[in-house]
Amino acid sequence: MTNIPETGRTPRVQTRLVVIQVLVLSLLATLGGRLWYLQIREGDAYAKEASGNHVQQVVQPAVRGSILDARGVALADNETRLVVSASRTDLLKMKDDGKAVLTKLAGVLGMTPKEVMEKVRLCDAETPQPCWNGSPYQPIPITDEATPRQALQIRERAEDFPGITAEPQAVRRYPSPGRANTAQVLGYLSPVTDQEIQQAQDTNSPYLRSDMVGRSGLERQYDKELRGKAGVTRYEVDNLGRVIGQAESDAAEPGSNLVTSIDARVQRVAEFELNEAMKEARKQWDRNTNERYKADSGAVVVMESRTGRIVAMASNPTYDPNAWVGGISAKDYARLTGKTSNYPLLNRAIQGQAAPGSIFKVVSTAAAVQAGYAFDGRYNCSSSYSVGGQVFKNFESQNHGAISLGRALEVSCDTVYYALAHSEWKKDGGINPKGKPKDYFFKAAHQFGLGKETGIDLPNEVAGRVPDREWKQQYWEANKDAWCKTGKKDGDYVQRIAYENCLEGNKMRAGDEINYSIGQGDTLVTPIQMATIYAAISNGGTLYDPTVGKAIISADGKQVTEIKPKAHGRLPVTRQTLAQMDEALEGVATRGTAAWRFGGWPQDKIPMHAKTGTAEVYGKQTTSWFATYTDDYAIVMTISQGGTGSGASGPAVRNIYDALYGVSDDGTINTKNALLPTPQKNLPEIQADGSIIAPKIPKDAAKEQRASQKAPEDESGQVQTAATAQTPTGGNRDTRRRRGPRGCGSRGGRGARRGMLSRRMLT
Repeated sequence: MTNIPETGRTPRVQTRLVVIQVLVLSLLATLGGRLWYLQIREGDAYAKEASGNHVQQVVQPAVRGSILDARGVALADNETRLVVSASRTDLLKMKDDGKAVLTKLAGVLGMTPKEVMEKVRLCDAETPQPCWNGSPYQPIPITDEATPRQALQIRERAEDFPGITAEPQAVRRYPSPGRANTAQVLGYLSPVTDQEIQQAQDTNSPYLRSDMVGRSGLERQYDKELRGKAGVTRYEVDNLGRVIGQAESDAAEPGSNLVTSIDARVQRVAEFELNEAMKEARKQWDRNTNERYKADSGAVVVMESRTGRIVAMASNPTYDPNAWVGGISAKDYARLTGKTSNYPLLNRAIQGQAAPGSIFKVVSTAAAVQAGYAFDGRYNCSSSYSVGGQVFKNFESQNHGAISLGRALEVSCDTVYYALAHSEWKKDGGINPKGKPKDYFFKAAHQFGLGKETGIDLPNEVAGRVPDREWKQQYWEANKDAWCKTGKKDGDYVQRIAYENCLEGNKMRAGDEINYSIGQGDTLVTPIQMATIYAAISNGGTLYDPTVGKAIISADGKQVTEIKPKAHGRLPVTRQTLAQMDEALEGVATRGTAAWRFGGWPQDKIPMHAKTGTAEVYGKQTTSWFATYTDDYAIVMTISQGGTGSGASGPAVRNIYDALYGVSDDGTINTKNALLPTPQKNLPEIQADGSIIAPKIPKDAAKEQRASQKAPEDESGQVQTAATAQTPTGGNRDTRRRRGPRGCGSRGGRGARRGMLSRRMLT
């Protein structure tokens, strides 16, 4: 017998087998544990991730809502165009980054290769327009004006144009009905950026990479409502990209329509008359500067007096908002933003700041009454007013003797307000007040709503400036070092001003308050602020938030959200004072500084109120202001470097009123020619399918309106207009626009008004 086991295995072999078995079991256990971890504990997460890797989404952009005028006429809508786009992601996968494809595409589209390549490059701090400022992962439009033949070439030769698509898309359109441009009010669109997508992720209105968003005007203010919600369809695809099923689909929701209080016909008239007034001003000679007026910019606001709703708002220079559709060209971008462009993108009605001149005197009048001066008191309207040896002259050195505050408004007497402001300055303690000054004149401006935004539903409104003691202190602290560095006691004019400001620029000097009282010095206002004030005088004292939006209507027409007028304050005057100011401003239009512009106006049927303003600005020509109101509307116009208020802006404002009420040059009212004799109250009619049928507008509303109101002929056969009508005194007031230079101490101008009074004079 042998002692070898029956298995024939030695102990060493058995040990090895045991080790192998342990290793196998360990591996199986590890594998099982890993499978449990992946499939059970983290199964949902990995399943979701795996599903995402095999799901592609197709975005169907929502149709953006239209912007309509008060009668339903489209100011901004959409049209279907053939859009050629390029996928930057696909182009970058090519060896030459897609240059060959883009060059070939340029030949088809009739563009240069450079133009096409500039379209698809990304915008950054060093890359000028044109460039793409949207997401680099969404298709970049090359042109939205492709012809059917060009689109067919691209689609039929898809192998020659990888990454290029040509498809019909809804594209924004600004039709300018009746040639009513409305550019600065409407704004424009551009693609969403990655930063905006990131910021909007956690909001109730997130962006998709295909979205176009509003950049200014109503397009920006009401972007959320207008944009709607893009549709997204998610498809399951295999590893080869083939569609194997549809995961889910969210239908696109078109944006809501915005009905505004703008009347396209009145808007066109306002734009036309503003432009004509500026052209006419450039023909007039400025005897102060010995050159023609530049009239380089202007604005006009037509507002409903009882609601604050905007009927028309024009800014000049202007631009075509269609230039931004489909990506702006380098030429257009330079024209809109270059140093020589005069910045047409600015809405000067809400962003243009200037000294208001004499239209500010309604504020000073209210301040004087608050300070205890009787409205019907007697105040000396001398030809000049002296302070410490410095002479401040009245306009054209006129002398009206002892007059009331009402008459001072009518004839726009500067010296009455000089004396009142100077008196209050002395009562407050002069240049070194003891205790807290009452500052009636400055407090009144804040109570009138100046120095802050009106709250209009347009973005980027500016606040203007009330140069009170707090502002002077802050301004002095910010500029003291520069003034002290450049100022010289016996230097030139600018150096002397800097010297005085260095020493006491934080103190309220007599000259500061005197010039402030007539809307000069450092005072800044916007046309929308002054329109709000004059509308408040018209309606009994309520300061309304100006609004352009009137209602938001869903695409199906079933949901209508009205934007109701809101008030933000009341004028700081009693009913009696308000009535007295109202009567005085009516006198301005009938026997005062604006009477020559309202000759033949039907005052008994449509009472007209007005105030003229001519603001001087150091180093520039005078700014023209004209503020007016009836029971229905307030209209304010301003022209930078345009001359006097009634001279430059007066005729245009008169023509706008003529169009509103249908007034002919002979003073008769033809209701058939009246565009809007009373404000539009009702919303446009909504059809069952949500559509809005709009009335037709003439091709050029302004010119047709002028043609419908032919001026009567006088006995000599000459056509007589308001501009050439004889004044009650018998002379043609048009020749009295300017009668030579005023003294350096006359109204306006930060320099003469602030710095020419030395410290010795002020103390």
